Amino acid sequence: MNLPEFSIRRPVFASMVALMVVALGAVSFTRLRIDLLPAVELPTCSIRTEYEGASPEVVERLVTQILEEIVATVPGVEEITSESSEGRSNLTVRFAFGVDLDAAAIDLQAQIEQEMDELPEEVGRPRVSKFDIASFPIVILGVSSPLDPVELTEIVEDQVRFRFARIPGVAQVDPWGSYAREVRVELDPARVNALGIPLDTVLDALRDANLDRPAGKLEQGRFEVTLRAPSEFQSLDEIRNTIVLERGDGAVTIGQIAKVKDTYEKLTRNVRVNGNLGLRVAIRKQSNANTVDVAKAIIEEAARVNASYPQLEMVVISNQGNFIERSITNVASSVLYGSGFAVLVLLFFLRSLRSTLVIAIAIPISIIATFALIQLGGFTLNLMTLGGLALGVGMMVDSSVVVLENIFRRRDELGESARDAAARGASEVQSAIIASTITTLVIFLPLAFIEGVAGLLFGELALVVVFSLVCSLLVALSLVPVLASRLLDRPAGERAAGAVTSWADRAEAGFRRFDNGYRDSLLRVLKRPFMVVGSALVLLAGSLMLYPLIGSEYLPPSDEGEVRVSGEMEVGTRLALVDKQARKLEALVGPAVPEAIASVVTVGPGFRDSGAAKGEIQLSLVPAKDRSRSNAEIADDLRELLEGQVAGMLIRTRAPQGQFLLQRVLGTDEGIQIEIRGPELGVLEELAERAGEVAASIEGVTDVEVSRKSGSPQQEIRVNREKVADVGLSVRDVTRILETGFAGTMAGEYRSGGNSYRILVQLEDAEQRTIDEVLDMTLSTPDGESVALRNLVETASGFGPLVIERRNQERVVKVSANVAGRSEGDVARELQARLDEIPRPRGHELVVAGSFEAQERETRELIIAFLLAIALVYMVLACQYESLRDPLVVMLSVPFAAVGVLTTLYLTGTTFNIQSAIGCVVLGGVVVNNAILLVDQASRLVQEGRAPIEAVAEAGRRRLRPILMTTLTTVLALLPLAFGVGEGADAQAPLARAVVGGLVGSTFITLFLIPAVFIKLGRSRS
Repeated sequence: MNLPEFSIRRPVFASMVALMVVALGAVSFTRLRIDLLPAVELPTCSIRTEYEGASPEVVERLVTQILEEIVATVPGVEEITSESSEGRSNLTVRFAFGVDLDAAAIDLQAQIEQEMDELPEEVGRPRVSKFDIASFPIVILGVSSPLDPVELTEIVEDQVRFRFARIPGVAQVDPWGSYAREVRVELDPARVNALGIPLDTVLDALRDANLDRPAGKLEQGRFEVTLRAPSEFQSLDEIRNTIVLERGDGAVTIGQIAKVKDTYEKLTRNVRVNGNLGLRVAIRKQSNANTVDVAKAIIEEAARVNASYPQLEMVVISNQGNFIERSITNVASSVLYGSGFAVLVLLFFLRSLRSTLVIAIAIPISIIATFALIQLGGFTLNLMTLGGLALGVGMMVDSSVVVLENIFRRRDELGESARDAAARGASEVQSAIIASTITTLVIFLPLAFIEGVAGLLFGELALVVVFSLVCSLLVALSLVPVLASRLLDRPAGERAAGAVTSWADRAEAGFRRFDNGYRDSLLRVLKRPFMVVGSALVLLAGSLMLYPLIGSEYLPPSDEGEVRVSGEMEVGTRLALVDKQARKLEALVGPAVPEAIASVVTVGPGFRDSGAAKGEIQLSLVPAKDRSRSNAEIADDLRELLEGQVAGMLIRTRAPQGQFLLQRVLGTDEGIQIEIRGPELGVLEELAERAGEVAASIEGVTDVEVSRKSGSPQQEIRVNREKVADVGLSVRDVTRILETGFAGTMAGEYRSGGNSYRILVQLEDAEQRTIDEVLDMTLSTPDGESVALRNLVETASGFGPLVIERRNQERVVKVSANVAGRSEGDVARELQARLDEIPRPRGHELVVAGSFEAQERETRELIIAFLLAIALVYMVLACQYESLRDPLVVMLSVPFAAVGVLTTLYLTGTTFNIQSAIGCVVLGGVVVNNAILLVDQASRLVQEGRAPIEAVAEAGRRRLRPILMTTLTTVLALLPLAFGVGEGADAQAPLARAVVGGLVGSTFITLFLIPAVFIKLGRSRS
């Protein structure tokens, strides 16, 4: 007894099993996590090390290079990038995919601990984090308030920040633009010099007067009493009254030589939220957390914060979770619409509500059962899994259609009862549809062997298609026969009355005329088979001419609802001046973008370019469906509007096109990136300038930017070691005085309200002082004498480097640019060709890197996957036919799918990317199904003794309708996705367009090509 017969004999059992699966699938669906992509976070660790006061070159030599050598010995490390800046070293270590990041971080920390002796003693302990500190935040909040900036900062830092940090899945809450409170002691240099007071004496006086030390214990009776002598400052007046030194004519206090202010630390950046002074709060998630769930929890907490703190206004500036949710909703809607279209196609061809109802019940059961397998597989509901469902919806009806058609034939032609026809009809085609399903499934097997990002991205898509097709196969062999035996239980020849029958009769007559017309056409064209083959080759050659006109890129662009405008000024420009010009830029941008719902202006350096003098405006836009312009069009309009409008500012505009997606899967920025690698910084700078000029001259390249700036102006004060030693001082004593006077030196902490704030000692208006005032400062020698600083040092002017970047233990300078109006792949290839013409010293190279580098790597992987898929399909067909020649006839339908693919991509303006490439791999197994039907039927008729031409023509007549049904169900199921309407849908559109175009083109060509080739080369199966 086989499965169809068993199911029909025990219909309650089969129905209950189906309901059990539906119940499990429904529960699984409610528990599926939602994310944009599968879990493909880069296994990345970051290492941050502080070396206070060291220049970038010193940090690179004494810290970064040593750490790179240590890290390179850790197993699994694939790439090391680093940045050495003033007093800081940042390393980003990327491990191979599949590495356990927790174990890798422990190995990394242990290796560094073993080799710590190689670092200078003054270097702080390296801190290892299991996420990239420069990773893109999933939610950015803006906080503004009429409160005092320091009070606003304290509320955010001490109360609001921890409310978000406690949310499950949040990794880091990073406020930007904070006003950190401090007590500043501003020394009057004229009074200090007049009284001859060394700066180190002032520091010692403050530290000695601000103590809280345990004084021991006393025994009193049966108690042990702890003694304390708290002597910390309780007020600013106590600081002012602190005695610095005593002389014969009286004591000198802090208040006599300095101003004591309760203020905030020097600002390095300004933040404005919707035009008002405020803070920006960037929230990053943990690598294994659900983006949508974490983002929802953050937004809900932000609403509660607004209710709890009426004096604060917290707005959402950027929410990747919202973008993801809308994207998933759009793709899910496309799947539902596609299912509806597939059912309508079946109704059109079957012309029976009852038979269509059988298929209409089978589709949702197969989909819901697939959800259970998705949950068991540990997958999320993302663009890839939904894309797999969209592919599966069109293909999962094929098995049910074949079973139902055979049941109909036996019932109507052989006069069997519905029960017998269902049992025997399903059993008769059981082996055929299992073989057909296996043929379709093997095309997804190569995706499991793709290495890198593409394999991780599309592995889930392939498995979901496998899940859906296996579920649909089981439904076709169990539930469809049961439903057919009940719903189609009508005596043969019995006819319904009325308009429906009249319509069905007319439709049947039309289908017969169509079938016969196709047969007659075949009889005519098969007399000249070489003409058919030649015409097909001409079409293929013509479509191949479109290939150079179709651009390429790594991932398809998607409108994220953001626009960014940045204005950069000369390195070293004062923050106040940059802020002034940024306000002018803000005034121009605001009225030009009515689609904006929120804006954040950040003035000051960013994380990656700590020395840059720039202002950046981040605009959040209304959803794509509510505006007439895309974010790319808004950015283009702003670029034209703002050019040359703000004096001293180089303005760039950018519309993130899948940036969040790119950063997650690659760890790189979008756009074009050029890497100039080599040992000499001077040569790298010159080559970078040349590369920037070349990039700017290429059509479609905008906003060219060199990562390495010329350097900030600096005044070097070089210590004369011999003179310092002669007066009994050390180099450290001299540099400490310089630090105190200008950068400021911490002289303890001031406690208030349970918090502690630093006490900073520095010269009054230190940044406005001249170099001569610096040199007039004095310090005391061990003999008690005072010596002027100018007697111990020499000065020189120059420029200091800002950041030294390295990649894989080699210095690198980057040139980045945006692309507008052309595909990134075309621009990158032209750019690389132009870069190869630039002469460079030995040991230096210029390469286009970033997403283009990944694109080239993944393209090679996908070509291998495609060839492997074709080979596997051929092997399965050879097993099925027990022939080596018949599969070759069937496989001829594969290359001619290129006609439809190239034409569709060209007409829709779609580029070659990972999505469209996967679509081509899928086509390798899908397009052969139509040829299988033709060749199989023609072979049987030849075996029955018919002439080859007559056999092929009759096979075409019999199989035309099944071919059109299976093709149209797949095409129409993918059609909503192919239109790419709405946020996120455009990410899956290239895959759908490739499959739709290739399937339609291949179907119409192979309806004539395969019969012609079969006549000349085919032979019937033994």
